[in-house]
Amino acid sequence: MNANTRDELTIWLVEDNLALSRALKTGLEARGLRVLAQFTRGEDALAQPPAEPPGAVLMDVSLAGALNGIQAAVGLRKEYPRLPVVFYSIQDDEDYYRAFLRSGILSHYAYVRKSNYLLPESIAPLLRDAANGGSFIDAEIAARVQAVRHKDENDPFDLLEPNERAVAGLLAQGLTNEQIAARLGYHDARAVSRTNGQIYTAWGLNSSSMDEKVARTRAALIYQRRELIVWDEQGVARVLIPGGAWVEL
Repeated sequence: MNANTRDELTIWLVEDNLALSRALKTGLEARGLRVLAQFTRGEDALAQPPAEPPGAVLMDVSLAGALNGIQAAVGLRKEYPRLPVVFYSIQDDEDYYRAFLRSGILSHYAYVRKSNYLLPESIAPLLRDAANGGSFIDAEIAARVQAVRHKDENDPFDLLEPNERAVAGLLAQGLTNEQIAARLGYHDARAVSRTNGQIYTAWGLNSSSMDEKVARTRAALIYQRRELIVWDEQGVARVLIPGGAWVEL
């Protein structure tokens, strides 16, 4: 009989909380799944995989080792193409969503929120569905990923060179040109003023009618929000939303 039939689905469990890992193993096996191996680090799953690949992997995103669950899954797919993975996490970090986007995993794998409701009776059906080629993406997670995608596509930092980003960051902290020059080791504070001009040009803040203090304040706001903002003649601020429309901030 195939080890990955509905009654005997085999899985790997990658979770660095040993108590949770044991509880999940007990609960999943009580529901007809068989845990072939448990790992606390993604590196361990990559270095010592069982001889036979499982039907699916239950993977925490945040792990104790150098690799997070996303990176570990990418590595496993090199050995076992399209290996089904059900991810879970309490992380709400944009870097994780960017990692999903870069890996392409989100379009192929399930993802559920890790919480007090991470129960075997909820996870077992997802594992079975993933093993059968299905896909489930938590609506909140999908929305956050799309928000990060939109933010990155309109990231004002991409319009700046590295030294300009450094100056913009200190400008946003309220430092004067002289203080910025001293902090960054510039020989002449006028170089900071010239860099400010480049920042204003890149971010559309270089109108001849705009006061330097206004441009500086608006640049600080763009830096802090990390999204492009435009102001009309009446001073109304607008930001770009998915779909290409500008709406009032």
